[in-house]
Amino acid sequence: MTEPDHLVAIIGAGPGGICASVLLQEKGINDFVIVDQAHDFGGSWRDNHYPGLGVDVPGFTYQYSFARNPEWRRMFPMGKQVWEYHCTVARRYGLYEHARWGTRVVKEEWDSDAGYWRLHVADGSQITARFVISAVGAYILAKEDPGIEGYRDFAGKVLRPNDWDHDYDLRDKRVAVIGTGASSVQITPSIAPDVQALEVFQRTAVWALPKPDFALPRPVGKAMASSPVGAGLGGIANLVVEGALRLVYQTPRPLFRLAAPLFDSISRALYRSYLRVIVRDADTRRRLMPDYGPLGKRPTLSNRFLQAFNRRNVSLVDTPIERIDAEGIWTTDGVHHRFDAIVLATGYHLFSDPESYVEGTVVGRDGFDLGIFYNEQRLQAYQSVSVPKLPNRWMLVGPYSWIGTGWHELVEISSSHAVNVIAAAVGRGEDVVEVSQQAHDEYHAMIRRNDENIDYYFNTVNAGLRTYYVNSAGDMPYIRPTSLFTARKQSRDVDLSAYTFRRVSETETDRPQKPRQRRRAAAAGK
Repeated sequence: MTEPDHLVAIIGAGPGGICASVLLQEKGINDFVIVDQAHDFGGSWRDNHYPGLGVDVPGFTYQYSFARNPEWRRMFPMGKQVWEYHCTVARRYGLYEHARWGTRVVKEEWDSDAGYWRLHVADGSQITARFVISAVGAYILAKEDPGIEGYRDFAGKVLRPNDWDHDYDLRDKRVAVIGTGASSVQITPSIAPDVQALEVFQRTAVWALPKPDFALPRPVGKAMASSPVGAGLGGIANLVVEGALRLVYQTPRPLFRLAAPLFDSISRALYRSYLRVIVRDADTRRRLMPDYGPLGKRPTLSNRFLQAFNRRNVSLVDTPIERIDAEGIWTTDGVHHRFDAIVLATGYHLFSDPESYVEGTVVGRDGFDLGIFYNEQRLQAYQSVSVPKLPNRWMLVGPYSWIGTGWHELVEISSSHAVNVIAAAVGRGEDVVEVSQQAHDEYHAMIRRNDENIDYYFNTVNAGLRTYYVNSAGDMPYIRPTSLFTARKQSRDVDLSAYTFRRVSETETDRPQKPRQRRRAAAAGK
């Protein structure tokens, strides 16, 4: 029996890849490789470096439990420091010696005969590994096409959040920002003081709530990173998350259907009053008012975004865009807006979109294709990490995985699950481990039951709202409708009876072949 190049291959060197690597080492598993198409750790925090980039949750919730950071300088850390934190953790745990940079995996293929995965790399080479952990993250790829006719025709400078050209001087330029999502909320007020004129093109108004941000004196930062204080703050935050989650998915359906519209109505009234205080121009204020509930789209925190519209050089455009040409943007009212530069803050392809899973890129046993499965059968995965017919493979940000916490809590939960199953297989001397169909189906049925209130909120109370919480199938696989504490316990004490363990000699290649398989084998001369 041939042995693979590595026991474990981790695809992605972002927060998830770092976490999985550290947990593997804690289990005494050191034969692993981290592959990434870039050349350093950090993931989105490495790739994104636009003006104003920062975390939208407090720093004490945005760190690993095993590597609390005493160096945060703000309650809501800025992007560069977040990237440096992840690189520091990678160095501390010796992960650079496990990294293989400039390596883009284009296909994951299960080799039934060998009982391991073949990772096909863009340069034509292969990496083989017994187990695979997909840590490509939530924001898989920035959208190249903003969905606007003629976007390639613009003759000026095009800037993107994940491809910002810091050498381009925005001073005294006429600039457009397309989009009002999280990145625009940070970019807009950061560049507004420098440009000659800034027009922000809004399709949907965003909730921009006050941000309780402030500088952290060094002693305070160190204290917040200490075990008692850090754990205490994190525990309080988790209790709040736990309570909110249970309130949403455990509230009796009839009561929730009465309460959800009322919650949205009261929230809008309060926000309208807030806008009166912050935004001086009545017409701009009216157009900045969302017509949906505060949870319909990702709420943003900012003390500068709304205030930017009080500047004389900043204007809001909510007339739909018709097309882009060499000189600027045409809106549907026939107005031609001329610009020197356009910022495309138009979002990402997300893990929760079926379209992000392409046919032929992940192929398991019996020809099972994850891209076909997700596009035909909708997104689903046991504990959000594993799928039947994909042996020895886990994803750290899978369907129904975000549980309302900081991102590091999420990847610690999913990484712990994957690493504990891998360690169990290694400890038993087994080569192949796969979640059972029954365990997967029972788990997904529970998710669908718990998801009913969330489904009602998005598809009835806020029907028609374009939000990345709702994918093209009308599902909400971004959000995990379960208890945070239960999810944490289930990842720490994995129910191994949900999995089947076997050796390579007991794999599916030794099972009786189905008629279609026999025909394929005969055609191949086997």
